[in-house]
This record gives sequence, structure tokens and C-alpha cells, in this order.
Amino acid sequence: MRAKLNLLSLSALALGALAGVVTGCQSYDFEPVEPLAIAQTTVEETITALSSKPNIMLLVDVSGSMTQPVNPSEPTCMVRNNQGNLQLCGQSLQCPTATCPTRWSELQAAVPEFLSSSGPFVRFGLTTYPESSETDACAKATATAVRKDLPVIEDDGSLLEHANSINALIQGIPNYGTGQPSGGTPTSGSLRFIGSMAALKDPDRKNFVILLTDGLPNCNEANEYSGADNPAQCKCTIPGATTCSTPGATYERRGCLDTNASVAAVQELKDAGVTTIVIGFGAETAAGDGPAVLQAMAAAGGFARSCADDPTACGSNDTCIAATGLCSRTFYQAGNQEELSAALERISKEVINPEPCLIPLKGPQLPSNPKLIVVYVEDERLQAGDGTWSLTDEGVLFNGATCDRIKNSRPEDPIKIEIRAIRQR
Repeated sequence: MRAKLNLLSLSALALGALAGVVTGCQSYDFEPVEPLAIAQTTVEETITALSSKPNIMLLVDVSGSMTQPVNPSEPTCMVRNNQGNLQLCGQSLQCPTATCPTRWSELQAAVPEFLSSSGPFVRFGLTTYPESSETDACAKATATAVRKDLPVIEDDGSLLEHANSINALIQGIPNYGTGQPSGGTPTSGSLRFIGSMAALKDPDRKNFVILLTDGLPNCNEANEYSGADNPAQCKCTIPGATTCSTPGATYERRGCLDTNASVAAVQELKDAGVTTIVIGFGAETAAGDGPAVLQAMAAAGGFARSCADDPTACGSNDTCIAATGLCSRTFYQAGNQEELSAALERISKEVINPEPCLIPLKGPQLPSNPKLIVVYVEDERLQAGDGTWSLTDEGVLFNGATCDRIKNSRPEDPIKIEIRAIRQR
């Protein structure tokens, strides 16, 4: 669906009024008035009911930082190391997740509801990164990192079963021990791999990538910046005074913040018809260089966070822009299970429409008066009523024979719908 706001021209009306003044001999005094502000919303949708369920590839960060505590200040997150000294848990030191939840344990707690509620309406896939490797902590995702392919099925029951199997895979990745999250964050390379998937470029449905990451992108050996040559531009993401600044070292370039290549990879996906939704999870994505990087990636991804139906949807640290019905921050930020669950729930409402006969309209898209809306189906204007459509709080709901026509559409025989609404501001 695409929506565009166009200011209606009132020049003809103004010209007529002016002509009436200049042709007479009388002199009139006019009181100045504010011009009437009118906007027109045009929403166009091509529906193929049997193939309208979107593809969503989950690209999940399983880097080592995912084993770190969600709240490092929690006293129970301090555990004794092999020397008997208290140390913050994470990575090589197991966290007691019952009392010290980690980013990974919180993610595991948040995804079941999202996958079970969205499962019947989505063709989900799962890819994790970095690639599991004993020799390379920076390995980008490849075919072996695809833990579950996008399915070719369409029926609700089979899709739900498929989504539940993805949840089982996520739950099976331990917080500690063999197979635990480890390594760096090769975001740009992994996104480019996702972009090579032919199944994610299905022209008969909407295609999405949900990027869920807790770290800043790095691990790009072709990074244009070097910690040795360009320390200011490098922005080293790995702790250690000389990690990125030693010439010829493994992380001289790999350790540098990989902003430009990651944004470019998201843009390439968008150009190929794939929308990227970015979720930042953890402290690194909420402060420092994190917000700017994820903001740029999300903006390139083409998914606008909506607050048109709920001005509080943007959260306490963000702003809802009333004129557009969009949040000023383009990416989702979550710091714990509750916030991640809320972000996933919001995303499901934005990308999934279980009712093919409903064309959603939100906030500025709705007419200011129910009479100020017209609906065309296959370029034929339809009046509201039984067997055609009605205007609801959620949008235009088709009924009767028109709804049956939509449900019987096919990729080779789609239904073109155009909605025009006028809103006085």
C-alpha cells in the first residue's frame, strides 16, 4: 500500500471571486480570513487475496554480546570467576538467567507470542548471524546460517506450524555452552546475503526483513576506514586500546563501525522490493553511535513507524509527528522483554492484515467527514452500501459480492482498488 498527501488547489475558486470584484464599479471592504486547509489522501492497493501473506525473514543477531545482562547493575549479575573473584557475567561467564536475564533470554521470552499470533498470516524464515565458525568470529551469514527457509505453503495451519518450528529453533540456542551466541556483528555482509535470496523477491506479495540486533555493525574487512590510518572515522567497536589501531591487525578494519556499508545493504534490499524493519535491542543501540546508525539503516529500509492510531505508540523517548502520523525515530528500540514484545506486536499490526477485505486507513488518511471519500474498484466508482463497502474506524471494509470478488482474486487476476479521501485541517 502507498499513501500520498496532495494539497488541493483552490485557485479556480479564487479566480472566480476575483473576477466578480474587478468587473463592477463598487468598492468593497473585505475582512481577511484564514485560507481553508484541505488535504487529499489517495490510497491505491492491488490485491491478490490468495497470495497476500507477506514473506518475513527474521535476521537475528547471535553475537557474543547477546549473552550480556539486560541490567548490568543487577547484583545477581555479579558471579565468581575461576579465580573466585566477582565479575559481571556474560559470554565466557554464565549468567543465572532466572535472576539476571540476558539479552538472549529476554529475546527468547519475547518471540513465542509474536510467532504464534502472527504465524497463520506470515511466511516466516529465520537466519542468524554471525555464521557459526571456529576460526572466524566475524563470518557473515551464508546458506548454512539459514535455520529455516521461507515456506511455499499458504494455509493458516501449516504456516502456524512452521512459525512454531522457528520458535523452537530460537529456544534451542543456549545462553551458555556449546552453540551459545558468540562472535561479532557482520551486519552488512549478512544483509547482502539475505538480498541474494530469490524467495524473498516474490512479486506477488510484500517482502520484509526484520533485523534484530543488539550491537553496532562491524566485521567488514572492506571497511573504508582503518583504525590505524583513520582512527577518528574508524570508531572502534571492540574494547581494547590498540584493537583497531594496530596496522595489519585482524580488527584494524573489521573492528571499525560499519555504518555506510550497512546502510547501503539495506538500500539495496529496498531497491529490490524488500522492506527492512530495524529493532535495536540493548544498551549499545540506545546510546553513543548506536541510534544514528540504526536510524540511517531504518530510514533506508523504507518502513515508517506509525503512531496515527495511537499517539503514545512512539514511546516516552520519541515524538509522534501529528501531521504525518509517524514517529520521529525510524527504528524500534527495546531494552528488555516487555519492550521487545511491544515492538514485535506493533510490527505485526503494521505489516499483517488478516482481513483481505479491509483497506486500513489511519489518522491523516481518514476523511474529516464520512461523505468526503470515494472508492474505485477496477476504475469503477462504487457507492457505499450492502454488497460494496462501508467506512469504519479501521478503514474501508468491503462486504458482500465485492468482498467475495477480492477473496477470489489471484496473482494472474488481481483487484485494483483506489480510495480518495478529503480531510479538512
